[in-house]
Amino acid sequence: MSRVAKKPIALPKGVECKIETAAITVKGSRGVLSMAAIAGVKVAIADGQIHCQADEGIDSKFAGTMRALLANMVKGVTEGYERKLELVGVGYRAAMQGKTLNLSLGFSHPVSFAAPDGVTLETPSQTEILIKGTDKQCVGQVAAKIRAFRPPEPYKGKGVRYAGEKITLKEAKKA
Repeated sequence: MSRVAKKPIALPKGVECKIETAAITVKGSRGVLSMAAIAGVKVAIADGQIHCQADEGIDSKFAGTMRALLANMVKGVTEGYERKLELVGVGYRAAMQGKTLNLSLGFSHPVSFAAPDGVTLETPSQTEILIKGTDKQCVGQVAAKIRAFRPPEPYKGKGVRYAGEKITLKEAKKA
């Protein structure tokens, strides 16, 4: 049996969870998230907690996955998720123009990225980008897409990197 699925998810005050046959919806102060129910996994609410359990003959790893996804949804509608990116390199800049992020990454042309629904982009400084939202997967995907425009290169470390990411630099070619 999955040990992850055995741990119940506590529902904080102000968070509602509605379980239907095909979908599960979690509503909180930051918004509403919903996901399709995984077949063969029972989800129940009791005493302000969500419990997940696999049906007979179904692999228990699905119950663990469902429990982790529900825990991410509950945290998303209460606290939200945040990802920070840093721009390293001479002339590398980021600026917001409405809902569009304009990046200057050393190319001959500027790069623009439109923020998808449910995600907000902020630029506290010219070399920092903050990505905020309620959906953990969506926030991470947006961060990965922005990083993919110019990933850190291994010789000087220039590029877009996650905050706190350690880049192992290679030694330059010796003459």
